[in-house]
Amino acid sequence: MTVTTDQAAWFAQTFTAMVANVDKAVLGKEHVIRLALTCMLSEGHLLLEDFPGTGKTQLARAMAGTVKGSNSRIQFTPDLLPSDVTGVTIYDPNTKQFEFHQGPIFATIVLADEINRASPKTQSALLEVMEEGHVTVDRTRHSVGEPFMVIATQNPIEQAGTYRLPEAQLDRFLMKTTLGYPDHEATVRVLRDAKVRDRTRGLEPVVTSQVVSDMAELADEVHVDTAILDYVSRLAEETRRHVSVRLGLSVRGCLAFVRCAKTWAISQGRDHVVPDDIKLLAQPVLNHRLLVTAEAQFAGITTPQVIDQILAEVSPPTERVPA
Repeated sequence: MTVTTDQAAWFAQTFTAMVANVDKAVLGKEHVIRLALTCMLSEGHLLLEDFPGTGKTQLARAMAGTVKGSNSRIQFTPDLLPSDVTGVTIYDPNTKQFEFHQGPIFATIVLADEINRASPKTQSALLEVMEEGHVTVDRTRHSVGEPFMVIATQNPIEQAGTYRLPEAQLDRFLMKTTLGYPDHEATVRVLRDAKVRDRTRGLEPVVTSQVVSDMAELADEVHVDTAILDYVSRLAEETRRHVSVRLGLSVRGCLAFVRCAKTWAISQGRDHVVPDDIKLLAQPVLNHRLLVTAEAQFAGITTPQVIDQILAEVSPPTERVPA
């Protein structure tokens, strides 16, 4: 299947309408909204490392409302159990059978707030559902349905009493980004509407869950030239041998790169990926997948700096990618 010009135009128009709808609740963050929706339409999950009170919950609710889906919020704490996330089976004396009671993970958009405050055992409860779209309780599988997306958050300031996410779990997040504080104009707009407690309450859905699935399937068919694949592979190889990096980009990370680039390209109305798509998505796709050495950290070298350096050193394809 080849993406037609009309299909690419429809996708871009629908995508823009979704962004505009979410922007009504999360003011002044169009680029982050585009990244989050790209993540969802790439059938991936998003990690937000941000300060409290920057609108993470509003983003999750607005996205769920935009796609006519459900949302849930799980506050991760040290005493949270895996069953508090996935659900439990309870014996019903009336029917004399065990019945499964769904946990909060069964929603279209799940906000896993301060995920690093829960124990590794509870964190691992998310691994199966994030990768395979179902949970297993008492040897029985339960699908969470489609679309499904986890938006996990971390507080970069308070690290006491937290459990660092292992690299294997970080790699399962398609992107990592930050909302950050709104600019002056957006802040004034928020303060002007201070009486509105929940800006997502009045949002009308733009698309249905089925349309989201159709858009995800269409994004998969976007053309990626061999030169682009070669470019991604060379970037990955450079991360693995960079002097300041002790853990480079995995094959799963390369696949994530390509998946995101396809969705981003068609959201711009194109039926093919160009090198600029790869460059633009490098930070959110690679930031949490690369680990710098202790020596580099001591020297003040950060992961974003390493990514920028690698992008500058690895030359992109120069010829235009054919449609």
